[in-house]
Amino acid sequence: MTRPTSKSAADGRGLNSPLTIALTPGEPAGIGPDISLALAAGSLPVRVVAIADRGLLADRAKQLGLSVSLPDAADCPGKTHTPGVLPVHHVPLAAAVQCGRPDPANAGYVLATLDEAVDGCRSGRWAGLVTGPIQKSTIADAGHDFSGHTEYLARLTGAPTPVMLLAADDLRVALVTTHLPLASVPAAITPERLDRVIGVLCEDLARRFGIAQPRVLVCGLNPHAGEGGHLGREDEAIIAPAIARARAAGHDVRGPYPADTVFTPRHLVDADAVLAMYHDQGLPVLKYAGFGRAVNVTLGLPIVRTSVDHGTALALAGSGNADANSLAVALALAASLAARADS
Repeated sequence: MTRPTSKSAADGRGLNSPLTIALTPGEPAGIGPDISLALAAGSLPVRVVAIADRGLLADRAKQLGLSVSLPDAADCPGKTHTPGVLPVHHVPLAAAVQCGRPDPANAGYVLATLDEAVDGCRSGRWAGLVTGPIQKSTIADAGHDFSGHTEYLARLTGAPTPVMLLAADDLRVALVTTHLPLASVPAAITPERLDRVIGVLCEDLARRFGIAQPRVLVCGLNPHAGEGGHLGREDEAIIAPAIARARAAGHDVRGPYPADTVFTPRHLVDADAVLAMYHDQGLPVLKYAGFGRAVNVTLGLPIVRTSVDHGTALALAGSGNADANSLAVALALAASLAARADS
């Protein structure tokens, strides 16, 4: 596989950039505040503004023994990051936070941080958004119609076809469907959706990642990509025609390949991305290959958005044992993508 993703985060693009990236720490009872503060305590490739409750961050910094100043973002308009300083765009919590115990009362707060971040990115105040992990079940328990960051950010920005892509080192995996029950997946894989997702994936690999002619390998839905129709008809009736239409439109798209063999070096050597049909078809491979180094990128949005590859890790919140590496990689990639968009 070619390596623009990991290379661009390490070859200087976006490093020491004058651009500012918004950071939402996510679930306040999880490790999002911890890893945000841990990163801010050291050197960063770009200036960051936390969209969060200042008191929450101050309390967590004290609990973790981190010396991080939390000035109002409006009062420190600098263009570079100062180690130990994390400017904050304050959004107030609704209820007190206890580490490891999400409270549905704060679900509105989590969504409000996303609302503020997207508004700032769309207005040009911030060049991109990095999101910390959220507790989807807690937001749903509060009565909100919420299936995940990807879908929520698409609604906020009016993006018709958001595409989830995870990148780890030189492996990129995009998804046709995201947070659906497995029983609902086949009906969701329609010709129209495949056409839109393939188009967004190819266009954003070129636009966001700078890959002039991206090569995409498409997984089949069924074992052995349907085995000629003996193990399901979707692969030859729906997926293969969509690939043919994409190729006719000038995209280098190939498949459908059996998902159990497409992730082998022989296939991946000259591919830029793999398109999986559903969440647990592609992401277990990606996370096995690069957990802690992976970045979640939402394609198809009018803004740059990256995120961590892990959850809220409630048991680690406030312990000082949370690993901030995925957030660091997500920030580096956001800086790189934003720098390319700004150039």
